[in-house]
This record gives sequence, structure tokens and C-alpha cells, in this order.
Amino acid sequence: MIVYEFKAKGKVEQYQKVDEAIRTFQFVRNKSIRFWMDNRGVKLSELSKLSAVLAKEFEFANKLNSQARQAATERASFAIQRFYDNCKSGKPGKKGFPQFQKNNRSVEYKQTGWKLSDDRKYINFIDKCGIGKLKLIGTYDLHYYQIDQIKRVRIVRRSDGYYVQFCIQADRNVDIQPAGKTIGLDVGLSAFYADSNGLKVDNPRHLRKSEKALKRLQKRLSRKQKGSNNRKRAVKKLGRKHLKVSRQRKDHAVKQALCVVKSNDFVAFEKLQVRNMVKNRRLAKSISDAGWSQFTQWLEYFGKVYGRVVVSVPPQYTSQNCSECGEVVKKSLSMRTHICKCGCVLDRDHNAAINILDKALKQAGYQLSTVGHTETHNAWGETNHCLIGETQLDKLIH
Repeated sequence: MIVYEFKAKGKVEQYQKVDEAIRTFQFVRNKSIRFWMDNRGVKLSELSKLSAVLAKEFEFANKLNSQARQAATERASFAIQRFYDNCKSGKPGKKGFPQFQKNNRSVEYKQTGWKLSDDRKYINFIDKCGIGKLKLIGTYDLHYYQIDQIKRVRIVRRSDGYYVQFCIQADRNVDIQPAGKTIGLDVGLSAFYADSNGLKVDNPRHLRKSEKALKRLQKRLSRKQKGSNNRKRAVKKLGRKHLKVSRQRKDHAVKQALCVVKSNDFVAFEKLQVRNMVKNRRLAKSISDAGWSQFTQWLEYFGKVYGRVVVSVPPQYTSQNCSECGEVVKKSLSMRTHICKCGCVLDRDHNAAINILDKALKQAGYQLSTVGHTETHNAWGETNHCLIGETQLDKLIH
């Protein structure tokens, strides 16, 4: 599934109609959650029938397209199913009990209720909500896909305006030549990540750099009278600044993940429980600002797109174990250099990245070895000439 996003341009009256459709979409979803709470044990398939009942009972709900109402009940079903799955899997902590939405920002249509213009530059929403025709501003070309391939259309409200997303059913497979390289990644706060080759990528710290401006905008907001137009404008300014920071973080994560996947055939990273790590009040802001989860998610996505092997490993003892002899060398967070009695002296993150790669290779059925100046065959059947100390990827002989 491919998602194309366009900026939507329309009139103020149209934006008000979009807001009404979003509120109706939220209403249907919340009603579905309430129906499930009041009727425990009901099948989730029964929720889809609830949309038609609500349309007969509430006139404003009937204005929203029928398939859009079904999409709202599907969101409720996903939330409920996720809660059941977390309970069955024994997930520690909170299981994600479905909550009522208070500030939904999107409405989702399926394959009805909208129509694209012949030049694919306008979209017309033809249900009873009265949104009408919106202009699509963007660089993507929708002519490349058939209308039947567009499975979902979303209108998303953000601080800087409204956007239309097209969910297109299409495979994205890119064939590229094997790079013949492997890499292990250790994410951190001092550096965004350190790899098993000793290279480091700086942590951009987008939130920290914008913190002064955010505090200034927050202070201005707190001085405005509640309910006034000045307060609404202050809220939008603050929201746009937060939105810019989040976009900067996403852009950095996407570019770094794409560069790593394109340059290596085998990528290993540590699977961190960020949800638990942010409970540390001293490091929570820095951890959230780093965007580790977003980075690893894009690593896995690009691994599927480009046909690369991307493996996650548990982070236990990757920083404490010596990458040369395997001896446990205990160290605090303030100790940034790994020094072992075997004579291995490495940067702490570099040592951890090597251990992560070693774990991932063993987990995937390979072994990490140090060889002399000989010919070896790597995992892709190619012959390499190796220098002393160069890391190679050899298949285990079972």
C-alpha cells in the first residue's frame, strides 16, 4: 500500500464542512466503542451494522457517506482487537483499553463518496456533508494509477491546513545491486547512531533547538483570554511550530534509514522498549526527541522495499560485553569508552554496534569472524579478498 498526500485548498465554508465531517466520524467511532462496552462479548462484525442504525437515529450522521461511517466503526474494531491481542500475548503494563476520542483530526472514505477530476488535480466529495470540490496541491502524479487502485481517501486536519491522503494498492519493489556489506547500529543520545564500522551520525536534537521558540509561543498562548480569537491564533502558531519539529524529525529518520538500507545488504539494530525508557523523567525528552522508534520502523519498511535483510535483536548486554573476547565489562552511562583486560579499547557505542551485528548474524544463521588475507565466500556466494581484522559474513555449516 502506497500513501500519497496532497495539500487541500478550498474556501472557509468548505473547511467548516470538513470539520463537521470529522466530528461526525469521531461520533460514530465513539458510539461503536460505547456499544462494545455495554455489550461485552459482542462480535466485532456487529459493529459494522451499527453505522446504519446511527444514520437512521441521527440526521447529522446520515449526511456522512455510508462507507465513511463503516470506516469509523472499523477504527473502533481495530482498537478493540489490539486490546484483545495485547491481553492474549501477556503484554506487561497497560493493555491499551479502547478510549473515546476527544480530538479526532481525520475522516476516512473508502471507494465511494468522492470523485477525482479528469486532470487528477481536484477531488469532489459528493456526500451530503457538502464539502464539495477541493484543489490538490502536490508533486505526485495520480495518473499512474487506476481509480480502482485507490482504496481509501482521508482528509487530515493539521495546524497548517488540510491534507488529502490517497491509499493506493500497489507494490513498491525496487531492484538494486547487492552491496556486499553488513552493519550493526547502536542508537544513542550523544550520537543519533554509531555503526559497527566506527562511524557516527550526529543527533540533530530538533526539539532542543526549537525549545526556546516553543516556550515563547507557549507563554504568549497562556496570556490570551480563553475563547478569544487571539487565543485561537496563538494555538495555531504553537501547533505549526510543533508540527515543524515533528516533520524535521521524520525527515531525518527517513533519510538516515534509506541511506543505511541502500548501502548494506544486512542491517542489525537493537529493539528498544522506548515506551518504558521514557518513564525516566531525566531522559524522557531527549529520548523522544531522538525518534528511535520512527527510525527503526523506516529501517524495516525500506528493508522490505529494497529486499534487504533487517534484523532486530534484544539490547541486553550489548554495551557491557566485550566485542573481542565476550567478557562482561560493567560500565555506567557516564563511561563512554570500553576498556577490556584483553586489550580491546573501543568507543562504547562502537563496541555495542559490533555486538548487535554479531547477535543478529547468529540469530539469522550466520557467524561473524575475523580472518586473515584469504579468499572467503560471503552470504551471496561472492568471493572476497580479505585483510586482517576485516569483518566477514560466512554461512554456518550445519
